[in-house]
Amino acid sequence: MEQYKKEFIDFMVECNVLKFGSFTLKSGRQSPFFMNAGAYVTGSQLKRLGEYYAKAIHDNFGDDIDVFFGPAYKGIPLAVVTAVAYSELYGKEIKYCCDRKEEKDHGADKGALLGYKIKDGDRVVIIEDVTTSGKSIEETYPKIKAQETTEGGIKIVGEIVSLNRMEKAPDSDKAALDVISEKYGFPARAIVSMSEVVDALYTNGDKKLITDKIKAEIDKYYEIYGVK
Repeated sequence: MEQYKKEFIDFMVECNVLKFGSFTLKSGRQSPFFMNAGAYVTGSQLKRLGEYYAKAIHDNFGDDIDVFFGPAYKGIPLAVVTAVAYSELYGKEIKYCCDRKEEKDHGADKGALLGYKIKDGDRVVIIEDVTTSGKSIEETYPKIKAQETTEGGIKIVGEIVSLNRMEKAPDSDKAALDVISEKYGFPARAIVSMSEVVDALYTNGDKKLITDKIKAEIDKYYEIYGVK
């Protein structure tokens, strides 16, 4: 496992973003772990978060990128801090763009987007916190493609999230990230996967956070919801 991935797992725990116990998810599933990117609240936390996203994007997609797109709302700060970090780490200026939940109908920046206005020729990476169902991309994808003046004018290079939960998307036997890749034709990746989290905190860790009891609950959860 790459060093930045190990550090990111510790970082999620340190920031109280990744928790273990019993949690009811939006989908209704009862999960032994939960990730809340809204718990990154300080300047130093956001700086480090942007660096981890930038490293994962560089690792997965390279440098041929023009825009980071962050879906409202959690994706907005993620796109901003990642753009800052990418400039500092790799010396490349990448623009940020986000959508609005409600289109602005006045002013110089009226429209459905905030920040840079995507146009033909741009290569875009979508940045989100986590996806369990893959539903959010159903809103994001058409908003990006609506900015094209010619079909295929904007290329979505890929999507990156913090954590690959490695569980079935609703009504599918495949993981949400795989469903996205197959449906939309671009790779969907994560900074770390849940298997890497278990490896770092349990298999090769001190088992203080993922105890034998929690590990058994995670195994049971994946027997039901895990991808094959």
